[in-house]
Amino acid sequence: MESEKTRTRNRRGEGARLRDEIVAAAVELLDETGDEGAVTLRSVARQVGIAAPSIYRHFPDQPAIMLAVVQNAFAELNVELRTAMDAATGPRQRLFALCDTYLEFAQAHPGRYRTMFGGLWMPDLNESSLTENDLATLGDASTRMLAGALEDCVNAGCATSTDLTADTVALWLGLHGLAHQRAVSPAFRWPPDIAERLVTALAHLTGESGTAA
Repeated sequence: MESEKTRTRNRRGEGARLRDEIVAAAVELLDETGDEGAVTLRSVARQVGIAAPSIYRHFPDQPAIMLAVVQNAFAELNVELRTAMDAATGPRQRLFALCDTYLEFAQAHPGRYRTMFGGLWMPDLNESSLTENDLATLGDASTRMLAGALEDCVNAGCATSTDLTADTVALWLGLHGLAHQRAVSPAFRWPPDIAERLVTALAHLTGESGTAA
């Protein structure tokens, strides 16, 4: 029989640490298996070394754990996007840095990335603790960064977008589609400049070429 972890009990006032450990355990299971179905209350409890009922003090159900996992993933993505943009010089370069980093994140964390944009964990809102707003606001900060980078290109005269909202969505869809297809079609011979072509077209960029990965 597989032995279960045993965990030192938190001191009074350290409940937040257990919550973080639960989320970290769920992320670890997701990264190890690449399968969001492997993240159950029982498997997470086993990973942390606690009894399953202890989870209910912090998360009312499994979808609430998955929501926290996805929120953490977006937070990590946003830090990487911001860091990449801050290191770039000029609006065009910042847009490409953002797009490169987005694609690199998807490639480095395939299970996490897939879960960020839906899948088996997405619950029936009538049967879980989550709300429509919980799901609708996922990725908002990332989208705002993408929109801001594109707007900077327009203001600098290196992009001709006349509808920033629509073109931001189109650009994200293009990036997401490329990230997804790279994951499911690893043997396909992708043109080496496919990302650059995609970003240039969807962002309506003009002038010098970019550096998308």
